[in-house]
Amino acid sequence: MAVVASSAVGSSVRAASGALVHPGGHAKTLSLLGADALVFYRFDATEHSRRRRAGMKALTGIGPLETLLTLPVDMPVPLESLSAKDRAAVRRLPAGSADRDRREITRHAVRPLHVDLAVVTAEQPRRGLEAATRFAPFCSRAVLLRRPAPRMDEFLNEASFYGVGVLVDSPCGIEMVLEPRAYRPRRHTAAAWNFTEELYQRVR
Repeated sequence: MAVVASSAVGSSVRAASGALVHPGGHAKTLSLLGADALVFYRFDATEHSRRRRAGMKALTGIGPLETLLTLPVDMPVPLESLSAKDRAAVRRLPAGSADRDRREITRHAVRPLHVDLAVVTAEQPRRGLEAATRFAPFCSRAVLLRRPAPRMDEFLNEASFYGVGVLVDSPCGIEMVLEPRAYRPRRHTAAAWNFTEELYQRVR
């Protein structure tokens, strides 16, 4: 079973992760996707401030985000160019995510934060690897082992195949023995955006 990382562990993981984690970012241990993960993230300062000024409420749920993804950012779109279904969808968007009048809709909302890395701390290597892979659609991910796996070379090969980084808590401190695959989404999805929105509600 995954276990929650302490603040001391978080600092050590940050140091071991080097350039993978933004130096000005934040870290918090949260229960996400059925696992306890140490998440390194940074706010989009412009969007964070805009939402505060607008008093914007939570923007979660696949439906509204799919609607917003069909609109360009900060560019007015004539309502008459949208289908009846899409016009109905933009009318249901949360206040502050877009401006709408009788003629146009202008999207303002973008992702409020970026996730650099999610680290699952596990006593059992296989379970940790399985939990870490759940973050694949959303960010770079890694597993922190309390001790080396029994067949470490095999474990590292499997982790590499799935793009999961591996950190080990050794007598010398936490070490990154395998870097995670860089997170490069092929396209922007409502599910990935929704992951950041749900995280935002818990850390802002």
